[in-house]
Amino acid sequence: MDTFGSRHPPPADAPGWYPDPAGSGSHRYWDGSRWTDAVSSAIPPAGPHDARDDAHTFALAAHLSALLSVFVGAPFAGPLVILPVKKDDPFVRGHAVEALNFNLSVMLSAAVLVIVGLLLPLLWLALILLAFAWFVLTCIAASKAGQGAPYAYPLTIRFVCDR
Repeated sequence: MDTFGSRHPPPADAPGWYPDPAGSGSHRYWDGSRWTDAVSSAIPPAGPHDARDDAHTFALAAHLSALLSVFVGAPFAGPLVILPVKKDDPFVRGHAVEALNFNLSVMLSAAVLVIVGLLLPLLWLALILLAFAWFVLTCIAASKAGQGAPYAYPLTIRFVCDR
């Protein structure tokens, strides 16, 4: 067993530069099975690729894609694409379903406000407030997804269930 293996468990099976387990303040290279003699203070720690990073990215995209797809008139398209692609990841699926339900709810509310707004022009102000709330809540949800936290939009009709 190598010099450090008896006192410090290996960080992972993936080779890379990690903080020196001897506590020198530099970084030591882990070759995938043992600590090597290679030490450097110029190399930042690089751990193995974390699958949760991908989950956070896809969950973030489920929310932010609504902002991008609004230009084509379908803010639900992004979450609808991400949902089947990452259906096996409960974190991504939960955020995609939440984003899909919220965007469908906002579109339904906007349609009602436009129709009723033809009779009562004052309701056009409510449509502006709805657009502002949609933008702010989408940004909050994206922030939560990026942090790895769950998020539930307020006042959302649950058209699609998360299993």
